[in-house]
Amino acid sequence: MRVWSSNNGTQLFCANPTRYSDSVTAILMSEGHDADALRRMVLGKSNVSLNGGLDLLGGKVFRIGHLGDLNEPMILGALAAVEMALAVNKIPHSPGDVAATMDYLANSTV
Repeated sequence: MRVWSSNNGTQLFCANPTRYSDSVTAILMSEGHDADALRRMVLGKSNVSLNGGLDLLGGKVFRIGHLGDLNEPMILGALAAVEMALAVNKIPHSPGDVAATMDYLANSTV
C-alpha cells in the first residue's frame, strides 16, 4: 500500500511515518478534489467500498481498510479500482502505482 501511494498527487495521510497503521490506510486527496465523490464512483463502478474521512477530514480523505479475511490480490483489486477512478476523474496521481505494488509483492520475502 505504501508503494502505491507514494505519488505526485494523492498521498498517505499520516503525520508520523513510523506510525502507519497495519489495518487501515488513509489517503489525502489532491487539493480541489472530493474524496467522497471518488468513493461513490469506486463503489458504483467496482463494488469496492472505501471509508471516508471523519469530521474535518470529510471529503478530503478516503480510507482503505486491510483488516480481517483479506489477502494481497484483494488489496490489489481495491487499489486498481481507486487508480482507475483517479484516472477517469483526472485527479493527479502517478499511473502505474498498481504495477509498482505488484512488483513489490512479487519481490517481497514476506
